[in-house]
Amino acid sequence: MKAPLYLPLLGLIVFTQTSFRKKSYTNLHYIGKYTYAVMVVKSKYELQVYDSTGEWLATYPVVFGNADIGDKMMQGDRRTPEGIFHITYKRKHEKWDSFMLIDYPTKDSYQKFNQRKAQGVIPSDAKIGGDIGIHGTWPHEDFAIDQYRNWTEGCISTKNKYIEELFAMLPVGTKVEIRR
Repeated sequence: MKAPLYLPLLGLIVFTQTSFRKKSYTNLHYIGKYTYAVMVVKSKYELQVYDSTGEWLATYPVVFGNADIGDKMMQGDRRTPEGIFHITYKRKHEKWDSFMLIDYPTKDSYQKFNQRKAQGVIPSDAKIGGDIGIHGTWPHEDFAIDQYRNWTEGCISTKNKYIEELFAMLPVGTKVEIRR
């Protein structure tokens, strides 16, 4: 007896729509008490989420402000800062769905900034900048993430459905490491 043609197709659909992650934060019953860490790898255009034991939970595609993925030098350069930061504030955003502010500039950020000024790498009247965060895209423009279009002023942007997941998952205080 021949197997119906739809069985292999059904198997393919189930296979491609199944997550093979060891864990998913949506399956954790203790989310409110849980500590997470975020690693943003600019060269891979990825935001990775880890649990408190260091186990990888999820990876999200992201974009930045400038095609030059180097460290932020000064206000207006549209680069994303590198270093260790923390989420300091969260709010729903009228343009980008949700916004999670990070504590840039930090003491380390100021040290790098002042050193670059002293070396003449940036103008002496340059300002360090601020208001860097993780957020969604303009409505109906998630394609910017799929096409790796760097469009922000230095923030980290992901698809709106992903920022909603991250916004619900990550509490204020979450460590965010950004590296090249």
